[in-house]
Amino acid sequence: MTTPLNTIRPDAETMEKFSAELDAIRDEAQAKVGQEDADYIRNTIRIQRGLEIAGRISLVLGFFNMWWWVLGVIALAVSKILDNMEIGHNVLHGQYDWMNDPHINSRKFEWDIMGDSGSWKRYHNHDHHTYTNILGKDRDFGYGVLRLSDDIPWAPRNRYQMFIYFIFSSLFQYGIAYNELAGERIFFGKAKKDSSLPISREQLKADFFAKLKKSAFKDYLFFPLIAGPAFFYVFFGNMLANLIRNWWASSIIFCGHFTEEVHVFDPKECENETRGEWYFRQILGSSNFRGSKLFHIMSGYLSCQVEHHLFPDLPAPRYYDVAPKVEAVCEKYGIPYNNGSFVKQFATVLKRFHQYSKPPQGGTPAVS
Repeated sequence: MTTPLNTIRPDAETMEKFSAELDAIRDEAQAKVGQEDADYIRNTIRIQRGLEIAGRISLVLGFFNMWWWVLGVIALAVSKILDNMEIGHNVLHGQYDWMNDPHINSRKFEWDIMGDSGSWKRYHNHDHHTYTNILGKDRDFGYGVLRLSDDIPWAPRNRYQMFIYFIFSSLFQYGIAYNELAGERIFFGKAKKDSSLPISREQLKADFFAKLKKSAFKDYLFFPLIAGPAFFYVFFGNMLANLIRNWWASSIIFCGHFTEEVHVFDPKECENETRGEWYFRQILGSSNFRGSKLFHIMSGYLSCQVEHHLFPDLPAPRYYDVAPKVEAVCEKYGIPYNNGSFVKQFATVLKRFHQYSKPPQGGTPAVS
């Protein structure tokens, strides 16, 4: 159910102090941003590209020995995960725009995924990060296919939510690609009357199909064809690497957004928010999970989802350092800070999916 903010939100004076302390944490972290961060993202890109090259070569060698194929799938899957999570997601958030690098910037970067980066930036960077978990405004909360609150009318198809979740996670990059088009009702339903789309609907469709064709051509035609007799080894290797990346990305993102304790908000209660109130909502609408340093890197530091929602344009590796400080501030002001092991958080995600697959008992009416 939506969270009645007036029952849990601190008073204005407390909220102002809370906001000031979070601002101070961000300012301190931002002051440290510099060459270390630039070296980190450039080295990460080198590692990612090296893994991609090694993976694609190994897939071809799989024609001679199956173990090469297995190693190729793993290397290519890891390279795609790094490209999406630690590089693409963070670069497209503008976390490295200060470098003035002609390639590593949010304006020109394009990632290895079916979804067009321009479309993703519009609905994710703006809509999701501005209206986090506000019903009717944040399409990332359930992506329009998963029912995650009793405030959303139940429909018969929700009975199959666990199956829908499995399919959606398997095809996650396609869901990301289609998310904005679904919100604009490009192919299905009546066009939105209150659309704020900054480009034409025709351009949105053109960008969508252009990126789909480019990505599909690369993984399922170009690289398999140049492999010659190893065509099918490369084709299915690319398919499996994409499937692994899809499941990893969806699991990480769901654990940061859809855990049992994550709150949902009514649009009217979130109007004219102060900065402190916005901070407060970001924390209540997010979850963190613990892990090794390598695990944080492979998650793009979305294991620190609370900090990412608070400071989306701060270079992601800095989240690891500021997280204990944010948690301490939350504890000081009695604000819930959702943190736990990855396994625990993932279990609550599955529990939430199952819970809201069932019709409400005397609650929100069902829709046909």
